[in-house]
Parts: sequence; structure tokens; C-alpha cells
Amino acid sequence: MLATLVERPFHHKGWAYEEKYDGYRILVYKEGGKVTLLSRNQKDRTASFQGIADDVARLAPRTLLLDGEAVAFDRKLVSRFQLLQQGEVPVVLAAFDCLYANGLDLRDLPLTERRAALEQVVDGAEQIFVARRLAANGLTAYRQAEKKGFEGLVAKDTSAPYVSGRSRRWLKVKAKKEDEFVIGGYTEPAGLRSRFGALLVGGYRDGKLYYTGKVGTGFSEERLDSLWRAFQKIEVAKPPFVDPPRGRGLTWVEPKLVAQVAYTEWTADRKLRQPVFLGLRDDKDPRDSLLPGDAP
Repeated sequence: MLATLVERPFHHKGWAYEEKYDGYRILVYKEGGKVTLLSRNQKDRTASFQGIADDVARLAPRTLLLDGEAVAFDRKLVSRFQLLQQGEVPVVLAAFDCLYANGLDLRDLPLTERRAALEQVVDGAEQIFVARRLAANGLTAYRQAEKKGFEGLVAKDTSAPYVSGRSRRWLKVKAKKEDEFVIGGYTEPAGLRSRFGALLVGGYRDGKLYYTGKVGTGFSEERLDSLWRAFQKIEVAKPPFVDPPRGRGLTWVEPKLVAQVAYTEWTADRKLRQPVFLGLRDDKDPRDSLLPGDAP
């Protein structure tokens, strides 16, 4: 179940507001003694997060399916995608839903009942915790997320069942200006820069890829080289954007790679201001990199 991104915080009666984590979305399967952790694009992450898998194996239910996010926290208990990639701090699972437990399918139950089941099954776990709830009022919850430096919040209709795919009964609001964008091309290098100058990135709206700006900082020499080598395999003649930028020295690539990008704000013409490359997201489908819409 995927949350829909909206631009502004809001409050709805009967909704709950949870901290939004900056990590890898994970589905956790337990069947007897076997535990499997899968990413959203069906990559097996069990070996990558073996500590979480071992913790799940010790849980009481014989069969279990949890939805959550593998995260790494800084000293202020704020999740950081870069820390997760670096692998230098412990990784834990922020669990926010329970779909199956002991052979029972819980997906048609309201979130309130699934959350209660989740709290029961992970009680006593060492590397698993239930996703933290913020204030009951959505606007207050958003201010909390801003103040604490969280990535944002996820608002959930507590009466909703769990359904596969993107839903407007789960909505997410960014508090920290950071998101995933599709790489559609790059510029030629200038000065001392090797391989390429900047990434040309965008996001999807109504099934079309729109250009949102150039990302020219945040790259190590190793990253410049690895990205450039990846680009050589997916280079194309025509831009993937419906509104491509103009200029010389632009090379286009198939929209297959997703970049995590930090930025200060959106400009009036819907471009990223001062974007910084943070890393690649191999757990995300490019078509899930959606541009924000309005809250209901």
C-alpha cells in the first residue's frame, strides 16, 4: 500500500499521523523458521538486513507478513538514507502494518485493528519497533515533524483496509525537502569535473515524465564514474521528458535510474532549487517518482 504525496499538511477526523522514515521499504515474510525480506521491486534484502531477519525469526507467530521500513538513525533519532547506505550504524525495522499473522489474513480489517495486532506480535523485539505516531491533529503533527527534522509524516485513514497499490487513504507530506527523482539525462563536464556535469532529473504526473532541474553537486569521483558507466548502457537519442531542457551538450538516457535528491525549495516554475545528489535508489520503480499534488 503506497501513500500519495500531497503538498500541504492537513487534518482529517479519524486519521492518524505517523513519522515518515527515510529508508528502504520492506515486506517481511515469516513461514515457520524461514524469514524473507523483500523490497518494493521484489529484491531479496534478507542478507542485507540479517539482524532484522534474525529478530523476526524469534517472534512468536509461525506465519507473519509485516510492512515496514528498514532505517538507520542519527544521534537525534532522525532516520537518514545516507547512514543506511554507509552501513556504519545499526539498521532497525520501523514496522507500520501487519497483513498476516498465524495464518489469518488481516488486510480487510481497519488500520486500528491491524495496528493492535502489530503491537502484539512485535512486543519484545530488539531490532523492530512500531512506527511512531505523532500528534492526533495533523497540523500539529506536521509542526512536530518539522521541529524534529523528520523527513515528513504519513497520514492514514484509521478505518481503511490494506490495499495493494497507491492509495489516497494513505497520504504523505514532506517536512524535509528530499525526494526521489528519475534520471533522464546528463550534461557534459566542465572545469575539473570528470565524466559528466549534472544530472537531468524529473518526476511523473499523469503518466508523463516532467523535467524538474539539474543536479550538479553531491558526487564523489567514485560515484561520478559508476553513474557514467551505468549511463552508457541506457543512452538514447531522444529525451524522455515531455518538456526537456534546451541547450548544448545534453545526453539522454532511458528513465530507469532513481536518484535521492535534497533541495531547498521548488521554484515558481516547478524546478528544484539548489538540489544535491544523495544516492541511487535501486529499491524504487521510476514510475513511483511522482510529483506532488493537492491534499483532499
